[in-house]
This record gives sequence, C-alpha cells and structure tokens, in this order.
Amino acid sequence: MSAVTDDLPLDKMLLDTVLRPAPTLPPRALLVILAVVASINLAFALNFILRGAWPVLPFLGADVALLAWAFRASRKAAEREEHVTLTPSLLRIVRRPAMTETALNPYWVRVQVEEQPGRLTLWSHGKVVRIGQFLPPAERISFAERLKAALHRARTTASFGS
Repeated sequence: MSAVTDDLPLDKMLLDTVLRPAPTLPPRALLVILAVVASINLAFALNFILRGAWPVLPFLGADVALLAWAFRASRKAAEREEHVTLTPSLLRIVRRPAMTETALNPYWVRVQVEEQPGRLTLWSHGKVVRIGQFLPPAERISFAERLKAALHRARTTASFGS
C-alpha cells in the first residue's frame, strides 16, 4: 500500500500523527537478560540435581521459556502503530501491521476520554473506534486534546469553505 497521504493535498492536512507504543529494550538487551536468567536457573538446577530433587528441572526450564515468549510478544506488540490523518473532509485511521483502515466524517466525530479505564474513543454515526490504547494516560489525554482542536478547525474550515 502506498503512503496514506498520497491522495490528500498537504496544505489541507490538519493533523498527521503516528501513534506508537513505548519502545521495548533492544533485542540484544533482551537476549542478555534471558541469558542471565537462564544461567541463574542452570545454577539452581545443578544444585537441585545434586540434592536429588530433579523433578524441579521442568519448572526451571518453563520459566525461561515463558520469559522468552513474553519478550517476543512484547517486541511484536511494539510494532503496532496507528496513523491518524485529518483533513476538513476526512478523518482516517490506519492500523498497522493489520492494515485496517477506518474513515470518518470529521464534522460528526465526537472524542471521548474516559478516566477509568482511560480509553480514547471516537464516536460517529453509530461507529465506535478506540485509538491509542497502548499510550500512557498522559499522552492519550494530550493526543485527545490535539485531535479535538484539529476537529474543531476541520469543522470551521468545512463550514466556511476555505
């Protein structure tokens, strides 16, 4: 797919933001952590084997495997992003890596930030779209304010035809 904004004139762009989760540790750092945990578990395993408690070994291996799985899942989740673009006539949200796209008329979009559990929800003609779920609460609120301001500009631009 080509860039999201290819068909939009840049002078009409009111908001163009890519939302991403906080980055994880670099792969090398995760590998070092995993190696340290595996080494410690190996030392415990040898100690338990020498004492005749060998049935503990599968559990010591399982926690290293689960930690590796958690690191992999974390890295995969960090690849998510939501590209939010707003023009006077279109609010577009493209989610990656799934490449799903939602298009809304900005004149009718209502932005709601719930304090608990801290969701950012867009409402328009019966559609409900939650965005920025991976953002920390302060960033989510900040983005919601920027989006509200940009939507206000979109409505006034559309109303006055400029």
